[in-house]
Amino acid sequence: MQNQEPRPPPGFEPLFRTSPFLDTVGPLFYRKEPDGGFVVGLRVLPKHANTRGSAHGGLLLTLIDVALGYRAAFSQDPPAALTTASVCADFAGAPKVGDWVEAHVDVQKVGSRLAFANAFLMVNGERLVRASAVFSRSTGTLPGSASAAPVRGE
Repeated sequence: MQNQEPRPPPGFEPLFRTSPFLDTVGPLFYRKEPDGGFVVGLRVLPKHANTRGSAHGGLLLTLIDVALGYRAAFSQDPPAALTTASVCADFAGAPKVGDWVEAHVDVQKVGSRLAFANAFLMVNGERLVRASAVFSRSTGTLPGSASAAPVRGE
């Protein structure tokens, strides 16, 4: 039987914000970056695999959606209330069970009505998925964000 432990690399800790769905899909982790941002990652476990032993595309899209949305929301102070309007992804490869997958996000713009961000999912420095998303911005701040926000600039 394959190892079912998530074993994040050094520097990663449990994601600062979760939900019942993410608890089922995860566990997800994050690592703070020097620029105040963060990388989101997960270990592909047997429960994440499709019949070919690769990470299921739905799992990868979930990771993309979470990473893009959280990075865009938390790029603002206070964090913006964003809802996914569109996600586009291209798969150039597939992580296997046991791989550590990282979502590296570039927030292009967070405006008064829309936010735009791009990401790569990477395994061992190789880009396997590229993605972009558009988010609709609601008035106010992200619910529950005060207690869930990563500390900036550490």
